[in-house]
Amino acid sequence: MKTELLQGWASRLVMALLLCVLGGAGPSRATIRYEVSISHPEQHLFHVTMTIPDVSGEVTVRMPAWNALYQIRDFSGHVQRVEAFAGTATAPIEKVDKETWRVTGQGTITIRYATYWDEVGPFATQLNGEHAFVNPALILTYVQERRGEDVQLALQEVPRAWHVASAAHLAAASSGSARTFDLDAKSYDALADAPIEISNFKEFSVPELPVDIRAVVHGEGWSQKKIENDLSRICNYELKLMGGAPFEHYLFILHIGKGAGGGGMEHANSTAIGIPSDEYLSGVAAHEFFHLWNVKRIRPATLEPVDFTKEQYTRALWFAEGVTSTYGAFTLVRSGIWHKERFYEDLGEQISELESRPANRWQSAEQSSLDAWLEKYSLYNAPDESVSYYTKGQVLGDLLDILIRDRTNNDKSLDDVLRAMNTDFAKAGKTYRDSLDIRLEAEKVAGGSFEEFFQDYVATARPLPYQQILGLAGLELQTVEHKRAILGFSPERESAGAVTVRTVDDGSPAAEAGLRSGDVIVNWNGGDVPRSLGRWVRERQPGETVKVRIRREEKEQTLQFKLGEEREVLYQVAEDSHAGEKAKHIREGLLHGVTRTAASH
Repeated sequence: MKTELLQGWASRLVMALLLCVLGGAGPSRATIRYEVSISHPEQHLFHVTMTIPDVSGEVTVRMPAWNALYQIRDFSGHVQRVEAFAGTATAPIEKVDKETWRVTGQGTITIRYATYWDEVGPFATQLNGEHAFVNPALILTYVQERRGEDVQLALQEVPRAWHVASAAHLAAASSGSARTFDLDAKSYDALADAPIEISNFKEFSVPELPVDIRAVVHGEGWSQKKIENDLSRICNYELKLMGGAPFEHYLFILHIGKGAGGGGMEHANSTAIGIPSDEYLSGVAAHEFFHLWNVKRIRPATLEPVDFTKEQYTRALWFAEGVTSTYGAFTLVRSGIWHKERFYEDLGEQISELESRPANRWQSAEQSSLDAWLEKYSLYNAPDESVSYYTKGQVLGDLLDILIRDRTNNDKSLDDVLRAMNTDFAKAGKTYRDSLDIRLEAEKVAGGSFEEFFQDYVATARPLPYQQILGLAGLELQTVEHKRAILGFSPERESAGAVTVRTVDDGSPAAEAGLRSGDVIVNWNGGDVPRSLGRWVRERQPGETVKVRIRREEKEQTLQFKLGEEREVLYQVAEDSHAGEKAKHIREGLLHGVTRTAASH
C-alpha cells in the first residue's frame, strides 16, 4: 500500500511538472487577487483585500486618480483604514502621496482597506441596500509594473437575492446565505474596463442579432419589448456598418428610473447607461455601442498607454467622441428609430448650441479636446468659456461626410473613412496620430486634400460654412427667433455636490427676490437640486415660479421667484425644394447610409 501511495504521489508530481512546462491545462490563476466584501451594503463600504505574491523587499500600490471620465477625481479620497501584512505579520506601510502607498516586506503581501461609495451614474460606483454598481478602477489599487499580469476579483458575501453581471469572465460559488463570485481578467486594465452590476436585475438577450449581446436592467418603469427593439435595431445597423463584431460577447448594463444618474460610459465589451426612462435609451445606446470601434479600438496614440496618475491630453476627442455622436444620429435615422425630420431637428439643435456660445468664435475642436480635463469646473462650462467637443465634433462629422460624398459623386462617404481606420489601425493593433491620420484617411477615401478643412475648422475656430456645405446635400439652414427661460443666476456645483450661487444677474427676478452670490441651494421646488440646472431650465417656460431653500451664513431661508426671459436665435435644417439631382442623391445617402457604388450593387 505504501509503495502504491508513493507511485501515485510520483505520478501526480510528474503531471504537475508537465502542466507547469506546458502552461497548464486548466484555468490560469490570477497573479494578483482582490477580495471585495459587500456584507453590509447599507453602509456603502466595500471591504477590499489585495493579495500580491512574489514581492521582493517592497511593493508600491496606487489608486487611480481618474478613470472613465476625462477628469481627475482622486478616488483615494474614498479610502479608509489601509493596513498591510507580510504573511501573517503586520508589515510597515507608508503613504507616499495622495494616491500611493509603499509596503516593506517579502513574499506574499496583503493589503486591506475599506472604500466608501454611494454615487449614482455610469461613471461612478455605488453600494446601497438596492444594488451595487462597480467601476473596478474606483475601488481597486494596482501595482504599476504589474498591471499587465492576470488578476482575479472575488466578490464576497453577495446577498442571496442578488446576481452579478460583468463582461469579465464570471464564476459563482454558494456559501450559506451569501455567495462568492469570481471574475478573471488578463490584466488590471482589462478588469478596470469591465464594470459590474450586482443586484436583483432582469437579464435577457437582445433578439435577432448575429452575435451574443445581453442586457441587464436595474430599475423601474421600463419595457423589455422597447429595449429589445431599440437595441436590436441599433446593434444590427452598426455591426453591419463596421463589418462585424470586434467581440465574442457584449453586455448592456442599464440603470433606469429616478435616481439612475444620466449618460453612458463605453467599455471594450460592455457599456453602462443611466437614464430616467427607457425613452432616453436609443440616443445613449447608439452612441455608446459605436464606441466599440471609435475610441475603444480606433484609438488615438495620445491616449496610450493609459496613465491613471495624471491628465492624458489629446486633440482627438472631437473625433473620438464628437464623430461618435455623428454616428449615433446616423444610426437612429438609418435604422428607422428616428424619422428624417427628427434627424434634421437634432442637427439644427447642435448648430444652435454651437452658435449660442461666444467661445465658439475662438475655441477650436482640437483645443476643446485638450481642455476636456477642465469640464469638472462649472466656470469652464459657461458659454463664454468653452464649446463641447461632442457638439462641434458631431457637426464636423456631418459636414465632412457631405464633402466626401460631393467630391466622389456620392461614391464614398465618412462611413468608408471609419471602416478604413478600423482596418488600418484597430485591426492592425495600431493607434492613430490624432487629427493628422484622420485627415490622411479622409484624403485617401475622397482622393483629394482636406488640409484646408482641417486647418480652418478643426485646428482653428473659423466660422463653419454651414450653408455652403449643407447646400451640397440639398439642405438649407434657417433661423427663427425664440423666447427661452433663464435662471437669472449662475450656479456652480462643488466637488462635494453642493450647488452654490456664483453670480446673480442684475435686475433679474432672482436678484429682486434676494438671492445673493455665495448662497448654497439646499432644496429646489421641494426636492433635490437638479443635477443639471442648465438642462432643467431649457425644459421650462419664462415666468414659471421657482421656490428654493438656501443656506447663507449658517442660516436657512426660502426664496421664491419667477424664471426670466431671453431671446435667442435657433437654427433649423430643412430640405431645399430647389436642390439638384446630385444634391438629392447626397441627401439620401446621408439619411440612409448608402453610396452610388453600394446602390448599384
